[in-house]
Amino acid sequence: MSTSTVPVRRRNPARPGLAGPIAVSAGGLAFAVLLLLVRFQWKPLESVDHGLAADLNRLVADNHTVVAVLRTVTTLGSYGVLTWLCGLGALLLAIRRLYRLAVYLVVAAVGSIILDPALKAAVGRLRPVVADPIAYGQGNSFPSGHALGSIICYGALLLVFLPALPRRARRPVTTGCCVLVVLIGISRIMLGVHYLSDVVGAWCLGIAWLGLTAYAFELWRRGTGDRVTAPLHEGLEPESAADLKPTDAVASPSPSPLSVAGRIAASTVVAWVLIFGAVTGLGELIVKYGGGNTLGDHTIPHYLAAHRTNGLNGDSSFWSDAGNTHAILAVGLVAGAVALAVIRRWRPVVFLLVLMLGELTLFLATAAVVGRDRPDVAQLDNHLPTSSYPSGHVAATICLYTGIALLVMPRTRAWWRWLFLVPAVLMPLLVIASRMYRGMHHPTDVLGSLVLAAAWLAATYLAIRPDADLDRA
Repeated sequence: MSTSTVPVRRRNPARPGLAGPIAVSAGGLAFAVLLLLVRFQWKPLESVDHGLAADLNRLVADNHTVVAVLRTVTTLGSYGVLTWLCGLGALLLAIRRLYRLAVYLVVAAVGSIILDPALKAAVGRLRPVVADPIAYGQGNSFPSGHALGSIICYGALLLVFLPALPRRARRPVTTGCCVLVVLIGISRIMLGVHYLSDVVGAWCLGIAWLGLTAYAFELWRRGTGDRVTAPLHEGLEPESAADLKPTDAVASPSPSPLSVAGRIAASTVVAWVLIFGAVTGLGELIVKYGGGNTLGDHTIPHYLAAHRTNGLNGDSSFWSDAGNTHAILAVGLVAGAVALAVIRRWRPVVFLLVLMLGELTLFLATAAVVGRDRPDVAQLDNHLPTSSYPSGHVAATICLYTGIALLVMPRTRAWWRWLFLVPAVLMPLLVIASRMYRGMHHPTDVLGSLVLAAAWLAATYLAIRPDADLDRA
């Protein structure tokens, strides 16, 4: 008696599954239904939207703590934050030569930028009108740009960088991203700038766009002969895990990460306290005993104010802005992303983060204690709430550009490493000159900033040792 085998149908490993098309279809269909109901002002939906907007406004309008939390949460879904996150992610991918993932991330993010204003203009729905307005939004209401941008950008970042996470961390991180997206959407409703259907519609459209782009990426992989993946479980390109993860610091036995982190934390906290005491003490001495013309505190600001010109006013404004919080943060974020992508170790990134955060807190704490008045000349910048001593612009500029030079110089013998000394020297000088020219600081304010920056740079470099891997190479 002969037996015959029945062939078993197996899934073609080079063929994308149906998850992508199903997500696109379901999300797109739900969005289309909501769009039609909103566009033709379906009464039951209008009733729910307007009623919920009014109820939530009455609930939170007088609670300043809740409003402050909602504003913070909603900022995480703003185009400014999302653009920076996706831009830095794409830069990191490009440096690691993961060009396919970089293109995907850019395409996904650009899609939200195009879809949101186009649909708002097409639908033309006005934003909610509530009794006690808390926040204001520009443009029309449907769909919510924050909700759409957050689900697309955080979702795309998750799909791209999931392979870099340990397997046990993937589910919690995915859950955290989902919770963040939901909270951003809820914050838009509670702040009274969007209706419930605006947010739900944005989520449906975002799911459809993510599904479409992920499915297109799978087709792209199929065209190059790569295997089909399960993006929600292993990311878009599991093979990139080794390139996405920072490398191990050393192969030989070394102290545990917890003990290293504890030592660094203890060292930097002690250094912070000592530097705060020294810089604050210097400031108190200057304010109490250094009146008059100590180091030109009276002569130099008055001389500069008397020789102002329109051209110098414009130049000084540019270089002064180069040392403000926004510019320093932007350069620091790019430098951190590049350091992580090129060096592939956490210490340099931790060094930059601790360096800039410590400088900011030292400056704010010292300024709050000393409380020095600004020079008695016409000031070209708007009134600032912080003390004249020390100069935060100068200290931040020194820390940032010198910190970058300290990361680059030991890691290469190429001639171009010396180019990093140029901004480390030139940028602080230009910021110092511009801040004093604009009547914002005395020379002794700059002296305090030099002490703060030099001491904190030395303390963080010795504590964190961002080039420790070079000693063991």
